[in-house]
Amino acid sequence: MAVTVETLEKLERKITLSLPLTTIQTEVDARLKRLARTVKMDGFRPGKVPLSVVAQRYGYSVQYEVLNDKVGEAFAQASNEAQLRVAGQPRITEKDGAPEGQVTFDAVFEVFPEVKIADLSDAEVERLSAEVDEAAIEKTLDILRKQRRTFAQRAQTAPAEDGDRVTVDFEGKIDGEPFQGGKAEDFQFLVGEGQMLKEFEDAVRGMKSGESKTFPLAFPEDYHGKDVAGKTADFLVTLKKIEAANLPEVNEQFAKSLGIADGTVEGLRADIKKNLEREVKFRLMARNKQAVMDALVAKAELDLPNAAIQAEIARLLEGARADLKQRGIKDADKAEIPEDIFRPQAERRVRLGLVVAELVRANNLQAKPEQIKAHIDELAASYEKPADVVRWYFSDNNRLAEVEAVVIENNVTDFVLGKAKVNEKSVSFDELMAQQQG
Repeated sequence: MAVTVETLEKLERKITLSLPLTTIQTEVDARLKRLARTVKMDGFRPGKVPLSVVAQRYGYSVQYEVLNDKVGEAFAQASNEAQLRVAGQPRITEKDGAPEGQVTFDAVFEVFPEVKIADLSDAEVERLSAEVDEAAIEKTLDILRKQRRTFAQRAQTAPAEDGDRVTVDFEGKIDGEPFQGGKAEDFQFLVGEGQMLKEFEDAVRGMKSGESKTFPLAFPEDYHGKDVAGKTADFLVTLKKIEAANLPEVNEQFAKSLGIADGTVEGLRADIKKNLEREVKFRLMARNKQAVMDALVAKAELDLPNAAIQAEIARLLEGARADLKQRGIKDADKAEIPEDIFRPQAERRVRLGLVVAELVRANNLQAKPEQIKAHIDELAASYEKPADVVRWYFSDNNRLAEVEAVVIENNVTDFVLGKAKVNEKSVSFDELMAQQQG
């Protein structure tokens, strides 16, 4: 059948669907007969309920179902014949004035846009690089030593220093009144490691066991406790115990405790370097991928289907509520979260998704099985039993799909970097580690 498609606005289209009433009635009759064989009603044996009674009870709902099914089938057929890529669900409304023996509907819907990507050779992309130096290895060794440190009580007369573990009692008051969370007994923290606010650490540093001290503490404006944020409290702190940290030596015993097979310090350093290089690689990939995607979006021209944006907003909203629930927020499912706060993010995701899909289609950048396997092997390499991790990925299609998406993004990144003007920039290990991953 010839399908007439009317363009309403940008991506919005309209198709008029016509269905013979006889087709609908035939299907309604067939479903009611099938229903009569199984339906249970008071006063009748199963399978013996008269068709007229079944029709009286269920006729309307069955007709509604059939109408929905037939309209859906008609829309699918019409959109296929017109070779339309439909975005989201159509809005279907019945039309008045249909020809005799017919029922007509208007289906209003959106289509996916045509994506135009400009010449990528004009795009500029900054590509970062970084190396794992000896300082990075030393810093990691220090962290590993701190994770395995032991503590021994200091002499009564020794003052508290950075690195010490102290046990304190404290009580804070604002305008002479106690506040929630402002009091604790036998509270432990490590001096100089940022576990407490700076003014608190400064007050405790240099104190000796048995000493007490009062001091003012100004809570930052952005402090997580809203009741005290931006206010100044008077604290009384009593230092009860000071313990000095003992760090293990970097030797063969230390290496063995960390699972190094040959038990040598050289082997430990090599293992640290390998793990850091893997982390650097993934961070660089994430950062450079973000730069590529920004450049790609800037070079693309397309209209965004509102249906796709709304679907993405719904996903982001669901994720936000799930996060609130995980944090223990009461009635997180009912939390009023304005949709508009997610709109810019949703629009960017939809835009990027459509642009990437077009680039992949036009340049055959789909993920190959060997690429997926190689990526999983690389992810698994940092675990104690890589083979188990590989099996874990391949045992679930959803997990495989996530890996496939990453590989496609990597293919797109490599493709764009091969076309664009690339500005190379070297950054230090510390700088890269401090950057938030994209």
